[in-house]
Amino acid sequence: MKAYLNLMPCKCNSLIPITFLKSLSFLIFYAAFCSSQTPTLVLPLKTQVIPSGSIPRPPNKLPFHHNVSLTVSLTVGTPPQNVSLVIDTGSELSWLHCNKTINLPTTFDPTRSSSYSPIPCSSPTCTTRTRDFPIPASCDSNKLCHATLSYADASSSEGNLASDTFYIGGSDIPGMVFGCMDSSFSSNSDEDSKSTGLIGMNRGSLSFVSQMRFPKFSYCISGSDFSGVLLLGEARFSWLTPLNYTPLIQIATPLPYFDRVAYTVQLEGIKVSEKWLSLPKSVFVPDHTGAGQTMVDSGTQFTFLLGPVYTALRNEFLNRTAGILRVLEDPNFVFQGAMDLCYRVPLNQPRLPRLPTVTLVFRGAEMTVSGDWILYRVPGQVRGSDSVYCFTFGNSDLLGVEAFVIGHHHQQNVWMEFDLEKSRIGLAHVRCDLAGQRFGLGK
Repeated sequence: MKAYLNLMPCKCNSLIPITFLKSLSFLIFYAAFCSSQTPTLVLPLKTQVIPSGSIPRPPNKLPFHHNVSLTVSLTVGTPPQNVSLVIDTGSELSWLHCNKTINLPTTFDPTRSSSYSPIPCSSPTCTTRTRDFPIPASCDSNKLCHATLSYADASSSEGNLASDTFYIGGSDIPGMVFGCMDSSFSSNSDEDSKSTGLIGMNRGSLSFVSQMRFPKFSYCISGSDFSGVLLLGEARFSWLTPLNYTPLIQIATPLPYFDRVAYTVQLEGIKVSEKWLSLPKSVFVPDHTGAGQTMVDSGTQFTFLLGPVYTALRNEFLNRTAGILRVLEDPNFVFQGAMDLCYRVPLNQPRLPRLPTVTLVFRGAEMTVSGDWILYRVPGQVRGSDSVYCFTFGNSDLLGVEAFVIGHHHQQNVWMEFDLEKSRIGLAHVRCDLAGQRFGLGK
């Protein structure tokens, strides 16, 4: 598996700024920078699909999209086929829909790729490198390595492990291991039908960043003009605000409810407008089964907290907004099955009132959620002359998830660095729209 790891004559990093939209398409940019003798290059890209059958060369065109997930468009196979993949720091295996019979706008057809190679179940890739899969890999009737993936939102996908050439940033990456999935179930088929699959970015041995051996990656998502930056490699820029780092939590012994390859940090407390919630630190520490870890997950939209912590935060926020906002009194309405604190806001009200801030306090770093990121307007929900806004923190217990999950909605306007070499995550509150402009993004 080492033949495809050194792709360039010098050690290169790839920069892919993402433009972040609710449902529209947007501009994307790419930059590559090699050793210290070579200056950083920023090459503009437009929303143009790479034509199938052509190998991309710099400057490359990589269209990105966002609905409730961050997605990137790449090409895979020989000749290249267009695919759109959800960027997920909570998953290991990258995978593509490979069944041409399902009704999806884009699927990957392995029979059209001369570089496609299925992985036998006797291969070390199947027997040893899948050890961190939540569901163990198996052997199908053709003696090929079979994977079954299941997610917290009840969606699932299964198929065979394979390898093929991925193209990103003008480089071809032969031998990239991924799942070629021939069956899937989704709890949100409308949104999931917009992508071909998923690109796994966690710390597992078969994740995209592990296979590429990137020492670190970063992203910064703007909440003002919907621009942003995803950077693969070092982020050494003089204008970047110094980061506060929180260590990644690792355990050697497998535990039933602890994901060892997730980006797990230690949540130590929560403040509402600088007032600490009256909770013991022990409620944030994983128990003897591993339940209660705190994961940073770009594949989840909102943030979910275990029941006792969520209840304390909900009550404090409810008290702080009494007389400011009108609570939605509807016990049958729970947004996304876990967010049960919602408000009625007049349709003709141009702005929300000033709201309390919520600060997540990690070991060595903090993340403050304020303003428009505290409440989320639920699309399509109108009660009389009011729109519906929900608190953007949910109850993990209602989802059946034994963990705290920090979603990408609360990572907006935060530079997020995942340092794999030093096993830590760096945070800094920044204007991500301005960061994007540094690379030629934005207005």
